[in-house]
Amino acid sequence: MRNRSIVLPLLAVTCALAACGPSSKTPDAPAPAVSIDQVHWTDADLRDLRAAIDGRAAHGLDHVPFPVEGRPGNAEGDRALTQGALRYAAALARGATDPKKLYEIYTVARPGSDLLPGLAKALKDGDLKAWLEGLAPQDDGYRGLSKAYLTLRGSKDAPTPAIPQDSKPLKPGDTDPRIERIARQLVASDYLDAGQMQGERYSPAMVMAVKRMQADYGIKPDGVIGKDALEILNLSDADKAREIAVAMERLRWLERNPPETRIDVNIAAGRLAYWRNGKMIDTRKVVVGEPENETPQLGSPIYRLVANPTWTVPRSIQSKEIAGKGSAYLSRNNMAWKDGWIVQQPGPKNSLGLVKFDMKNEHQIYLHDTPAKQLFQEVQRQRSHGCVRVEDALGFAEMLAKDEGVLDDWHRARATGKETFVPLPHEIPVRLLYHTVLFGDDGEPVIRSDPYGWNDRVATALGFAASASHQLRANGGDVGP
Repeated sequence: MRNRSIVLPLLAVTCALAACGPSSKTPDAPAPAVSIDQVHWTDADLRDLRAAIDGRAAHGLDHVPFPVEGRPGNAEGDRALTQGALRYAAALARGATDPKKLYEIYTVARPGSDLLPGLAKALKDGDLKAWLEGLAPQDDGYRGLSKAYLTLRGSKDAPTPAIPQDSKPLKPGDTDPRIERIARQLVASDYLDAGQMQGERYSPAMVMAVKRMQADYGIKPDGVIGKDALEILNLSDADKAREIAVAMERLRWLERNPPETRIDVNIAAGRLAYWRNGKMIDTRKVVVGEPENETPQLGSPIYRLVANPTWTVPRSIQSKEIAGKGSAYLSRNNMAWKDGWIVQQPGPKNSLGLVKFDMKNEHQIYLHDTPAKQLFQEVQRQRSHGCVRVEDALGFAEMLAKDEGVLDDWHRARATGKETFVPLPHEIPVRLLYHTVLFGDDGEPVIRSDPYGWNDRVATALGFAASASHQLRANGGDVGP
């Protein structure tokens, strides 16, 4: 197993996504219907609202203005205060930004939006501040992010890079005080195992790690740590705070009580977590869409297993990557024309491998096996055309079939050698998420790469400056989905 401090963080983040132990005052709690004109304010309520908003840095929202307008005592003032309070409440309950406006595709389930009844009750009970705080995620992961953000935000050295800049590039075999910090970031990025750190010496293991990183980002893979390599590895406290604020916002987008049985895929980390009856029982690597063919953020259930699948090549792949290759290529890859489409027949060389996990969505995104097993050994596993390739997919299909009580049907389907469908008695929800801040063994947040550059649009919407980070390079790999 590679660096354990990177595997465990995913589990912590996935637990954060589950929002274990949610507050009883979540936005989804039923409440009587109420109109905005029935909500009344006192001076004490106004003080509580201002105090809550003044403390919004605990949620990474200190760059977002939440003006408090109006005064208690008249209908117009009460209405203005109610509208201001609802804006802040919505930011905590559902996020200060709308992912459907930030991304072309976003269908992951979100919390409910009717906050007015809860606000009215909180004001009646004199419990406004506690009600507002209860709207944000209540799990340890979110609290850990909040604590880290406040610490980083208070740093006097926020503009200072974590790794000091130096005009002299670091070459293999060099000894330099910066090496230890560089090695720690390589470990956090999963390029280097923690046991391979060797103090201030730029060791052969580190050289190999740096070369892999350089290749992933389109830099000459010479192992020399110059300006470009340092820019990838270097995060100031301000950079870290920005990423953590984005991470909290992404968690606020998610419903507080997700299905107890589900599959969560972290697109940014290339990992899958399988939850059954509220417990995570499996996690494994996945390969997801490369830059320019990004895997979208979807909420979409698996409704059947497909044994020995055929693959109908999408027009985009057909025209860009197969057109002009000729009949010999088609024959060699067990492909043939059928009704105007190129179809690859079942078999171990099929681009979907030996199993497809069929999902319900209009974007033709699903989980599947792959013959390209070597891609699971990559650090940056954004290498597909958008679908999700699952490590040991046959083993995972066996697990799902057994849990769903269709194992015998699955075995019979596989034995046919032909494309055969095995419906699941219960659909299994799948969430394709994007999270770049995980947690280490010590409970501290670990900043991973942002392979699609998707954090920038969230950060700027939250009032942070845009970053000039390097982006993962599309590698032009195999033709599979």
